[in-house]
Amino acid sequence: MAAVSSKKPITHVIFDMDGLLLDTEKFYTEVQELILARYNKTFDWSLKAKMMGKKAIEAAQVFVEESGISDKLSAEDFLVQREETLQTLFPTSELMPGASRLIRHLHAKGIPMCVATGSLARHFELKTQKHHELFSLMHHVVRGDDPEVKQGKPSPDIFLAAAKRFEGGPIDSQDILVFEDAPSGVLAAKNAGMSVVMVPDPRLDSSYHSNADQLLSSLLDFNPKDWGLPPFEDALN
Repeated sequence: MAAVSSKKPITHVIFDMDGLLLDTEKFYTEVQELILARYNKTFDWSLKAKMMGKKAIEAAQVFVEESGISDKLSAEDFLVQREETLQTLFPTSELMPGASRLIRHLHAKGIPMCVATGSLARHFELKTQKHHELFSLMHHVVRGDDPEVKQGKPSPDIFLAAAKRFEGGPIDSQDILVFEDAPSGVLAAKNAGMSVVMVPDPRLDSSYHSNADQLLSSLLDFNPKDWGLPPFEDALN
């Protein structure tokens, strides 16, 4: 899907993190499958789609209610059960294909970037442990437990907070391009008045694709010229 935008060129970029820059969504799936198995329930992608991108407690509430175990397990207890395993998995997080290339390219061309993630600060530190140098290229990071983020995605709070913190901010929403993989994140960006490139997991139902301005199967497929951004200088684009 080509960019469906005749707006002025993009000047700033905001990245989601989980499932977009870092291959961490598989960790959540693994742990949540284990927890539901204790209650003879199965974890599927229709439930995962509703949880993705949200603040931890909001995703936990969806998890226990939608799976029908809220009478046996509270959202808070679910998070406690999940935490120990996740803390061992997060430091092994790997980059998604094309993430390093795109971030380094935009940085080299002087395009200000930041991360807006529903992750808690302590989880962010664990997930990025192996990737400090790459994430240091971001102008700033807004996390899910930031005091300015009153509500998680699909509320626009996190993206509006991110726009404020760029140098010279707040940056006009029309000048910002957001990269997301989660349906709630795409909606949050649109609710903030921003353009969105969606890079969904192939297992995500295609009914969630329609809100995005551009749909890609990988960050490797992104063509900066579609958005008035400086083109790649290598042969891939």
